[in-house]
Amino acid sequence: MRNIYMRQVRLNNGVWMPVVGLGTYSSENDSETTQQAVRMALQMGYRHFDTAKIYGSEPALGNALRSAISDGMIQREDVFVTSKLWSSDHHDPVSALEETLQKLGLEYVDLYLVHWPVKLKPGVLNPVPGEEDFDILDLQSTWLGMEKCLAMGLCRCIGVSNFSSRKVQQLLDFATVPPAVNQVEMHPMWRQRKLREVCRKHNIHVSAYSPLGAPGNCWGSTAVVDHPILKSVALKHKATPAQVALAWGMSKGSSVIVKSFNQRRMKENIGALHLALDDSDTLKIQKMEEWKIMRGDFFTNETTSPYRTIQDLWDDEI
Repeated sequence: MRNIYMRQVRLNNGVWMPVVGLGTYSSENDSETTQQAVRMALQMGYRHFDTAKIYGSEPALGNALRSAISDGMIQREDVFVTSKLWSSDHHDPVSALEETLQKLGLEYVDLYLVHWPVKLKPGVLNPVPGEEDFDILDLQSTWLGMEKCLAMGLCRCIGVSNFSSRKVQQLLDFATVPPAVNQVEMHPMWRQRKLREVCRKHNIHVSAYSPLGAPGNCWGSTAVVDHPILKSVALKHKATPAQVALAWGMSKGSSVIVKSFNQRRMKENIGALHLALDDSDTLKIQKMEEWKIMRGDFFTNETTSPYRTIQDLWDDEI
């Protein structure tokens, strides 16, 4: 199978990023399972790996990559590693990234993202925070810390995740270094047309998480891969609905971060690189109803969060 690092996108700072990435979030977060999956993925040709502090998968990913490097299977520069600043670390992105690098056992990550436009009090590691956990967000200060990470060589690119069009525009008002990437939920049932247009205008790459609707996650859904339209397009191309969903995301210029530790599905997902959709397929997919799955309700409340409702969080892009 052709190595997927041959298919890459050039980010606004000249760095190249593979368009298919393996997500490493798992509710079980079993280290051995994660390491085996990463090693298997490397053998299949995956070269982009996505993690985050809150996932708890940084040590396992780092172990698998360093083992593959020491075995001569890959060199460090062959792989693209993304991690994310958790919301309780906005006060000190440099220390947070240094901690991430220590867990990974790497000298740098390729991409470091602000995970959410939400600030929590230092030390809060609950992905579903309580009202008492919120702090006042000063995005300008956070981004200054991200730019410092870049200047120190701790990462090659900086970006954001879960940012609406309006929040991207607000960030650009004061950013010295613009974000290279905005990683957001995107799939055939949540197509992000407005956000893609705004990001394209400012040369910010949109990377899709949950590009299949996160069917294996407790918060996810099988609605995307079970949709009759995707099934009909898949039948036409002798492909699977998952491959159609991933090919659609890539056809929109996005990279796709897809999580599966199942060998058959990992091969299926990487196979989407060889599927080309035609205009009639795209028109069919545009008719699918839209439904955002990761809504972020847990970051909203009436008292301490800057966002009273999910409409506030997404600036009515929901």
